[in-house]
Amino acid sequence: MTMPRMRTAEKVLAEIKQADPDTEVTLHYIRALIRAEAVPVVCCGRKKLVNVDAVMELLANGYAMPPEPQQIGVIRRVV
Repeated sequence: MTMPRMRTAEKVLAEIKQADPDTEVTLHYIRALIRAEAVPVVCCGRKKLVNVDAVMELLANGYAMPPEPQQIGVIRRVV
């Protein structure tokens, strides 16, 4: 069994840029994938570690961000 390549969002972006220097993928997009739970995340203290290969596979197969629910006229809870 091989060890998964777990990285922070910044290091995932560095791996992507190493493979494709002209990539249009941004750190904001990677963090949005993490928030949307599109890729598995392991919390390690204050860090969130992401499997680089899972992100690469997701980018290769395509992924559409789910639309955020729009609530008009409702007071939303501040978290």
